Amino acid sequence: MDLPQSQDPIEELITNYNELNSPIIEELTEEPSPLEFMRFVARNTPFVVRGAAADWQATKTWTVDFLMQFLGDQLVNVAVTPAGNADAPTPFTHPDGTTTLVLAKPHEEYQPFSAFLSYLTAQEKATKATGEPEEVRYAQTQNDNLRHEYRRLQAHVPGDIAFARVALAAAAGPAAAGARGGGPDAVNLWIGNSRSVTALHRDAYENLYVQVAGRKHFTLLPPAFQPGVNERLLRGARYRRVVGAAGDGRRGGGGGGLELVLDEDLEEADQEEEEGKKGMVPFPTWDPDRPEENATRYSRLAQPMRVTLEPGDMLYLPCLWYHKVSQSCSPEGVCIAVNYWYDMDFTGPLYPLSTFVRSVSSKTDSSCKDDGGTVPP
Repeated sequence: MDLPQSQDPIEELITNYNELNSPIIEELTEEPSPLEFMRFVARNTPFVVRGAAADWQATKTWTVDFLMQFLGDQLVNVAVTPAGNADAPTPFTHPDGTTTLVLAKPHEEYQPFSAFLSYLTAQEKATKATGEPEEVRYAQTQNDNLRHEYRRLQAHVPGDIAFARVALAAAAGPAAAGARGGGPDAVNLWIGNSRSVTALHRDAYENLYVQVAGRKHFTLLPPAFQPGVNERLLRGARYRRVVGAAGDGRRGGGGGGLELVLDEDLEEADQEEEEGKKGMVPFPTWDPDRPEENATRYSRLAQPMRVTLEPGDMLYLPCLWYHKVSQSCSPEGVCIAVNYWYDMDFTGPLYPLSTFVRSVSSKTDSSCKDDGGTVPP
């Protein structure tokens, strides 16, 4: 039986958080000291440093022409989707006509870097009023790619963020800190255009995100808002090319289309099981930019924090914060960013309280169901 709203502990939790914390992100004009940064980490509170990376070699030199010449035809991993919606809740129609939400992963393929970058810029500069959809491409592997796939560019950015060394090495624990000398767990490069949007999600990483070219638009929500994001267990799916076929009707290289296929229907399907359900992934289905859709009883309490990163800006995105990201391109037609991931500290109260809130909210809000995300007709 549901409690009266005045006695709802989840609503009280979110309301108290909103009353004690501002929805306006703190902006700094210079990097914090290690001690100042540790205070932000301890509070699990984001901030932005305007111009923190303005003097980085990457910020000064990574133009389209420079990158074309520097990387040339080196093969790079590219994520391909029909609408820029990689790793996002997406309607899937089954053979029996029913429709459910699935977590749609991108098709991945290797392309010459020069061809990839040329495609991005041409697509961004072309008119969007032609009525003919095109596939969207994004370099977004999130696997420490700047120190591996793009290692030729590695020297153009710092190996780590100096003011974060003490706090985040300590947060990761002595074993992790010793294994990597207190440095980041991963350094990732992101290259795309304005058609790519990252769906609302959260990561178990402390994240220092640096904008190099173009602009990124972040919408942030704290871990305490978990009951409002309508997290569901979604079946995994992946886009794949259908060469010489219509696919979903969107143009692809070589005349191929893209179609969405459930993981269990692919030969390389993930065999891992979570809570006894093969291929099920917990993922938010509520969108802060469409607040009336897929809402829970708590979604109305949202106070999203919004911030835009200009070239040279740095965002501290604390672990477990929900974030949705869209982007605007530079005049050259690209958006480029670098981020540093540090392992979060699973000791202390943050992670246990987060899992507790998830468990309690799933029992107090009947709309938070792990039912596969059925889409109503």
